[in-house]
Amino acid sequence: MDPAIEAERIATLHKLGLLNGPPNEAFDRITRMAAQLFGLPQSTISFTDTDRVWFRSRVGVAHASVERTRAPCASVTETNDMLVIPDIQEDEFFRHSALAGTGVRFYAGAPLRTREGHALGSICVKGMEPRQITDDERTALLDLAAIVMAQIELQHSLGRIDPTSGLANRNQFLDDVLDLDKDRPRGETCLVALLHLSNPHRLASAARVMKAHYLDNLGRQALVSLNATVPAGTRIYHVATAQFALILPRGTDEATAKALLQRWIDDRDAWCGSRFRTNPAAGIVPFAAQSVDALDVLRMAESAVQDAYRTDSGVATYSTAQDAAHRRRFWLVDEFEAALADQGQLRLVYQPRIDLATMRCVGAEALLRWNHPTAGAISPAEFMPIIEQTSLAQPATAWVLDQVLQQIAAWRAQGIPVPLPISANLSAANLHDPQLVAQVLAMLARHGLDSRVIELEITESSAMENLAVVQQTLRALQTAGVRVAIDDFGTGYSSLSYLQDIPAHTIKIDQGFIRGLEDDGRKRSLVDAIIGLARSLGHRVVAEGVETLAASVWLRDHHCDEAQGYLYSRPLEVHAFAAWVAQRGSGEPPQ
Repeated sequence: MDPAIEAERIATLHKLGLLNGPPNEAFDRITRMAAQLFGLPQSTISFTDTDRVWFRSRVGVAHASVERTRAPCASVTETNDMLVIPDIQEDEFFRHSALAGTGVRFYAGAPLRTREGHALGSICVKGMEPRQITDDERTALLDLAAIVMAQIELQHSLGRIDPTSGLANRNQFLDDVLDLDKDRPRGETCLVALLHLSNPHRLASAARVMKAHYLDNLGRQALVSLNATVPAGTRIYHVATAQFALILPRGTDEATAKALLQRWIDDRDAWCGSRFRTNPAAGIVPFAAQSVDALDVLRMAESAVQDAYRTDSGVATYSTAQDAAHRRRFWLVDEFEAALADQGQLRLVYQPRIDLATMRCVGAEALLRWNHPTAGAISPAEFMPIIEQTSLAQPATAWVLDQVLQQIAAWRAQGIPVPLPISANLSAANLHDPQLVAQVLAMLARHGLDSRVIELEITESSAMENLAVVQQTLRALQTAGVRVAIDDFGTGYSSLSYLQDIPAHTIKIDQGFIRGLEDDGRKRSLVDAIIGLARSLGHRVVAEGVETLAASVWLRDHHCDEAQGYLYSRPLEVHAFAAWVAQRGSGEPPQ
């Protein structure tokens, strides 16, 4: 065979992913049909590699491959013509083949030709007795060969092959993972891996600067390196623009897989070039054959990749614990959305704020609590950071504000003199919502309240996300008479210019600076400086997390205006808060 034609033929086999793959149900139907049509015990669909013939579908044949030397199927490929051997024992060449040693006497094979005329392999039938082939049978075998090629082309055209790389795509990967069940006994360990060329943000930046085709070139270069790194028999899939998946060969252990993927990542400069440095990551998933769903395997692989981004090496093996944490977060989001529509799951509790000069209650912070019908109480420290990163942040804030205002209106209607304002938290998503101010004013009007009854708390980090937009929103709130507090001050972007840029009435010092303050000179110096800075700019200062009398006295003596913490009260249910205020006394905070 011409070396150039042979090289092109082998390249086509690799491009189509036809070598050494798992069983294929579409091929299996054709081999079963061939065996029944000829009334023979054996039939195979095979593809000829450089040194072996691989059976992608087989009836009555136990082995998955044979050496190419003297294999009749290889001869069909090499001659690109139909081969019929009425009696192998009488054939001078094939009587010494491995096939003859199995007791097969009759062989008939037809080439599997591409549209370009290259023979990739063959479909054949085999019998244990010598026989002849009729013209109709010859035609039928050629027709079956054409059906096999039509099936290959169908898979290629109907979303099975990535047009950029020519590799099998995500759909084919999922099917092949399922097909592993047919080729491997239950419980046998299988290994797959998912590779990201870089994280999405960095890729998006590169595409924006270097145009979209840069990512295609990057994928092609990464694939060349990957092909040179992975062992023979590895199936490579192009599952997304900058993602490859691997089904690793039978017998590959986790340590070997991790080492080869680490080698590929360490070689990134060779395939990404110097213009754009990627941060590739790879996740490995070992799983037992016939035990998981293919989509679940892909999900676990993605989970492992996300874990890999948090490691120095960039490679991680799937962790059930980490995956459980990720799934918990998704579960929380789904369940919280349902909770917003359920009258009985969410509620507000109120933690008093104390004026340190008079020791009277001058307001409170409304805190969200969630009691799930089956999971019980879920800590806000767990669910709020997750919800704030989703589209639920805005409806959650709307729910809290509406409940706060509804409760204030109820207290007033009942003649209960609770201290005001009541503060509630805003997320970054709220600050970037152009409708926020209008929504707040509409809620106040609906409940018949003025803007002085509430205070909206923001964190430094959320305020610094697109500062210009945040400033515009906060100035609109200020103009409307709504008080604004900077929460957790000291944990984010604290600076003099920051305080000048953000229109706020109140600074709330983070509890991390307050707890243990009475025994820590450095904390006292920092808190003293924060109080002085904030007051000099006209802000009222609140210390959070006050738990000891000594800390309370020190804060009062150093001119902190208010305090909030367990020393005075834990967050209280609605009726308990009203009773606590009635017993303790309340007052209005200085304006």
